Amino acid sequence: MPIIHPPTIVQNAMDEFLAPLFANTPQRNHLANYLTGLMISPNKTIDGMTKEMPNASDQSCLNRFLTEVEWDHEDMNQKRIDWLQQFDDTKFHERGVIALDDVLLEKSGLFIKDVGKFWDHSEERYKHAQDLIIINYVHPFSKKHYPLYFRRFKKEEQCEWTGEEFKKMTALSIEMINECHERGILGTFTFDSFYTCSEIQNRIHSLKNEDGTERGYVGDLKFNRKVVFKGVEQQAVAFANTIPPEDRKSVTVDGKKQWYLTVCVKMPNVTHKVRIVILWKYKNDAEPRKILVTNKIHWHAERIIETYRCRWTGTETFHRDGKQELGLEDCQLRSGVGQTRHIYCVFLAYSLLVQQLDKTSMSEWARVKLTTIGESCRALVRESLRSLIGWVVEQLDVPMRSERDKAKRLDHICHRLGIGTVLAQ
Repeated sequence: MPIIHPPTIVQNAMDEFLAPLFANTPQRNHLANYLTGLMISPNKTIDGMTKEMPNASDQSCLNRFLTEVEWDHEDMNQKRIDWLQQFDDTKFHERGVIALDDVLLEKSGLFIKDVGKFWDHSEERYKHAQDLIIINYVHPFSKKHYPLYFRRFKKEEQCEWTGEEFKKMTALSIEMINECHERGILGTFTFDSFYTCSEIQNRIHSLKNEDGTERGYVGDLKFNRKVVFKGVEQQAVAFANTIPPEDRKSVTVDGKKQWYLTVCVKMPNVTHKVRIVILWKYKNDAEPRKILVTNKIHWHAERIIETYRCRWTGTETFHRDGKQELGLEDCQLRSGVGQTRHIYCVFLAYSLLVQQLDKTSMSEWARVKLTTIGESCRALVRESLRSLIGWVVEQLDVPMRSERDKAKRLDHICHRLGIGTVLAQ
């Protein structure tokens, strides 16, 4: 479907905080068109987007905007985060959750920056992909969430071949944790068992809140991690298996009932005392289903579980919506700068849509109450269709001296829309 101009939310964002970041009108138009393509176009490659936009420049112009033109994508990303702080349902809160995870973005090109062969645990196959570590924010009450920062992980052998410094995923994660802390982002960090390692645990615990207390984390603990309880060191799962059913208590979080036991322990190479929460699906289960660990030893089990549940909200749902709705893995540019700018544009598009969700009143452009990113994208398609129809009517609403004049006018409109001609030769 031809897209005549950017949707309302993109135009508003340009007016509110994006326009001053770019040197001239063509650059602003390129950004608006790219965001529009990510939200609406069925083909989210640069070529696919420009074919949907009759008023856009050639695809090579949009390509150069992403890969060559000078503009500060990190500044744009920070302005996006700052913009979200004006809304009560997305601004940082001391009970917020900062979720950390990585995602594979499958690529087809062999020479795309930082691609490699990675094992996808969910699909149980190797992928030719980029591995992105993304840190996300989840509001504690509205549950609205959005990405903050990212790093691309590159394997050691790739770095040796390109002459770049190799950084482990742990080091890249700590970089983003430090950035969140330095920028005053409030909340508790949460992550799965891969990131629940002593380096990350110790780093977060060493950071201080404004009141002097330690920054908090809640992580998924691998069953084979060692814990020390009453002087006895053993694997976490072995300790869990010593807990008789009669000592387990029930807990219900978000309507889901589980059984738990919580206790404070020490861990080798971890510089502070931690609290673990051992969870069983049923009271008499022989094996636990999950073990959580936190440095917030005064927290009760319900809060620890609630915090960890935000990990899925803040990471997996963005990965899904980013790929399915916003073209997160569709960019095939070889340039590393182009790939980075694409990711930040997806972050921006996602944030603009998230801000529209669950409003008490319907948006004028949406005409319905929006609850998901997919619904928002479909509402934008409907808005674009209304704009297209209005534009066609406007183009035809001029005096015509003959039927041939009318046919010529319609032929011109069809040519502009890229849908062929109607004028008989």
